[in-house]
Amino acid sequence: MAILNSIRKRGIFLILIIALALFAFILSDVLTKGGGTKVQDTIATINGTDVSRQSFMEQVEATQRNMGPNSNATQAVNMVWERELRRVIQEEQYEKAGLSVEKAQLDDALKTTLANNQTFLNEAGQVDDGKIQEYIASIKASSPAMYKQWLDFEKNTENSILQRTYYNLVKGGLRTTVIEGEQEYHFQNDNLNINYVMIPYSKIADEDVTVSDDEIKKYVATHPNDYEVEAQADIQYVFFSEQPSEEDIAEAKMQTAQLLNNKVEYNQNTKINDTIAGFRNTKNYEEFVNANSDVPFFDRWMFKNELPQTVADTLINLNEGDFYGPFKVDNTFYLSKVLETKKMPDSAASKHILIRYVGTMRAPETITRTKEEARKLADSILSVVKKDKSKFADLANELSDDGSSQNGGDLGSSTPGRMVPPFDKFIFNNPTGTIGLVETDFGFHIVEVGEQSEPKKAIKLATVVKAIEPSDNTINDVFSNASKFEVALKDGDFSELAKAQNLEVKPVNNLAKMEGNIPGLGANRSIVNWAFEEDTKVGDYKRFSVSDGYVIAQLTRKNEKGLMSVAQATATVKPILLKEKKAEKIRNSVTGNTLEEVAKNQSVSVQTATGITMANPLIGANSEPKVVGTAFGTKPGETTGLINGNTGVYMVKTTAFNPAPKLESYVNYANQLSSKAVPAAQSAVYNALKKKAEIEDNRATFY
Repeated sequence: MAILNSIRKRGIFLILIIALALFAFILSDVLTKGGGTKVQDTIATINGTDVSRQSFMEQVEATQRNMGPNSNATQAVNMVWERELRRVIQEEQYEKAGLSVEKAQLDDALKTTLANNQTFLNEAGQVDDGKIQEYIASIKASSPAMYKQWLDFEKNTENSILQRTYYNLVKGGLRTTVIEGEQEYHFQNDNLNINYVMIPYSKIADEDVTVSDDEIKKYVATHPNDYEVEAQADIQYVFFSEQPSEEDIAEAKMQTAQLLNNKVEYNQNTKINDTIAGFRNTKNYEEFVNANSDVPFFDRWMFKNELPQTVADTLINLNEGDFYGPFKVDNTFYLSKVLETKKMPDSAASKHILIRYVGTMRAPETITRTKEEARKLADSILSVVKKDKSKFADLANELSDDGSSQNGGDLGSSTPGRMVPPFDKFIFNNPTGTIGLVETDFGFHIVEVGEQSEPKKAIKLATVVKAIEPSDNTINDVFSNASKFEVALKDGDFSELAKAQNLEVKPVNNLAKMEGNIPGLGANRSIVNWAFEEDTKVGDYKRFSVSDGYVIAQLTRKNEKGLMSVAQATATVKPILLKEKKAEKIRNSVTGNTLEEVAKNQSVSVQTATGITMANPLIGANSEPKVVGTAFGTKPGETTGLINGNTGVYMVKTTAFNPAPKLESYVNYANQLSSKAVPAAQSAVYNALKKKAEIEDNRATFY
């Protein structure tokens, strides 16, 4: 009671404390996340322009659908990001340049794009404005989604016009002067003859030169443009795989083998035991396979090269009615019965004339004939080509409703099962030269069987496939082992603990914030997001559930956006600094002022090079632009000082300068420079604008 009275007396004080705590929490969220709702609603801010999260997500979903089932979200996110980045940056430039699209321009561009779409063509085969307006009115009233797609189509077309106009203006300004053309002519054609000595850097062993981490760090700091990197992280991880144990494999084999035999099951309806036929005694193999296999029945002929490699020799030599298995292939058990065997070609060429009719698969709108009309036409064509095979190609070219018509109906060679079943059966069950009529879902085919390979044995199998799954005990053991490893990390070293348990530690370096894949694991944004979370520090670790087990990852390095770390830059910078230090050592060891004196002092020879140009600055086999540039700055008979080249320290004496003869006009050379610059202009301009842009990227908050 005394405690309650005390609380009542201090009520106002406590309310103030709670209010301050709530305010501090909200302020912390604002400071750490940049201001509440804006971050929640904004995927990025580019040069002050916000990119809506909702719009971005809709584009990602649409892009992923268009990419197909094998795509992943990360690919779609990156594609949309690059598209939006380009759009915002370029639209800013269009506005600055005062560019706009007139309605007539847009209409012309739309007509050009729609020129091959039958929906918008009139009887003369031209795009009809009336049909376009009719289509827009129709979808606006009946399908908001399709109307939005049309508006997006118009917007994209407008952007294409603006982009083309903007970059044409840029390219139009890329004009090389005649003076620049003259300079290019002399770069290519003026040449020198020189004598030189070269003391190679290889004369000094790498181990005789020391490059410190501080020197690498200083070099990176003085060359920031060359060594800037986005935010990066390094991790290492171990993988606890839920792979089936030996006991699981033995159990799966036994269960697969039991499918051969009949089994007795109690029937709840009849209240008696029923005998269910096993694989050995079933009358309907297709039904049995579909009911008991992880892979449905596959009705096709198979040759030796199409069978599992480890058992191909055995299977192909079985006779009709033979059983084989269970046999293991990868992480599955197979149980097979040979239904049929025969000799047949494993490839057959063919050509056809396809006559479609209304309603056949993928029939275009231009097909208006009925099925009866199509059959009548197909029969008449068949009659003609049976009498005279030489007319096949011309008739295919004239009448076939198929892309192969341009090749005289030639479909090339195919293997069994590649064509639709009726067509496939005809070309593999009839000898070369047979002509006949085949009906499929695509229409009527007048088919001629072409060259076939030598017949070889093929078999048709009924196969039960059963995946080998880890048991509950195995899954529990894997979870337990992963948990024990995670607990042990609290006081232990990651690598030592992994080594003690025979676990492979896999390092992953230079992860980017929007990285989608982790080597060895595939797509896994959760681990990447964790590595870049503000609260995740170097040395932290975490367990993650993955599709077939658990991963325990540890963060080993984390860099914000900025300059490379010493470790990252070493591979690039150390050779540069080694070369500089070797050059200094060589310079300090050189005595003499002439080529001959330096050559004698350094135990090298005086060498000669002729016909050296600025455009192709080769001395011997080495590219030495600095050395050649210095040599071009001397007069015949003059000797340069020591020059630090790419492969060694040089001293050069110019023996002859051979100027190219003057031309009446250097326009051709000016045009050469222009033609080189124009193709690269668009990407160069965009990359420059992108580099200059102020970009706040919040994608990692949402993906």
